Amino acid sequence: MGTPPDGANDFSCKPSEAHPRPVILVHGTDTDMQESWPKLSPELAGQGYCVFALNYGAMPVMWDHSRLVWGIDDIEQSAHELGQFVDLVLSSTGASQVDLVGHSQGGTVSRQYLKFNGGADASDASRSKVNQVITLGATNHGTSFNGLQQLYLLAASFGLPRDLTSQLVFGIAGTQQLIGSPLLKKLNAGSEVMPGVEYTVIATRKDEVVTPPERTFLNDGGTGQVKNEWVQDICPGNTASHMGMTRDPDVFYLISRALDPTYPDSHPLACAPQS
Repeated sequence: MGTPPDGANDFSCKPSEAHPRPVILVHGTDTDMQESWPKLSPELAGQGYCVFALNYGAMPVMWDHSRLVWGIDDIEQSAHELGQFVDLVLSSTGASQVDLVGHSQGGTVSRQYLKFNGGADASDASRSKVNQVITLGATNHGTSFNGLQQLYLLAASFGLPRDLTSQLVFGIAGTQQLIGSPLLKKLNAGSEVMPGVEYTVIATRKDEVVTPPERTFLNDGGTGQVKNEWVQDICPGNTASHMGMTRDPDVFYLISRALDPTYPDSHPLACAPQS
């Protein structure tokens, strides 16, 4: 998977009493752990967490099969890859559970893993491998990709094959993240959350990829398992974009608070200056 970001993938790391669960960072579509987590990984490691990151969902570039692009393969397969990585982290650290932080598709892959690949045990929450999922601009209810879905529908209306057109425009994983996709319908059928797992869903009103951005929010059916948050609710002037969420100090504050509710006691909120 290449060199991890600073602070990540020290497989000799043992979780502390203060931070007993390793944190696994899950990147989004058409990106990787090196591009997504150069700031968050060392930030969390500096707070004392055992931090891990992976690359998943690789497919070769259509015009150059020697080059791989991460995060564009079938989400079901990517969830399986995440599951293997979680098992590796649990085995190496001796922890009983992990926390997941997923950006964009990474949030959807994390939920797919929980529901269908053994990440959560619906009959006995104490046996779940994941304690908490924190998502940043996740495609939980699909996206129009800022209007690209309409372009795809227009192309299909001219008689172009829907499957081929969709994969050319979005890639396999992108197609699965479109509003109304079969994968998302299955993922969100019944309950959108798994028993015993906590969810923090962070969104930015400036998201230009998950459109409209409120489609990221989850419905917990009244269980109290989900906290849906706009970063602008704590810092009204925040201008973080979709990818910018992976580097934004205000978003990091929300992540740190979700991982450790006592974090604000020693780290008062100071909204980052916006350019």
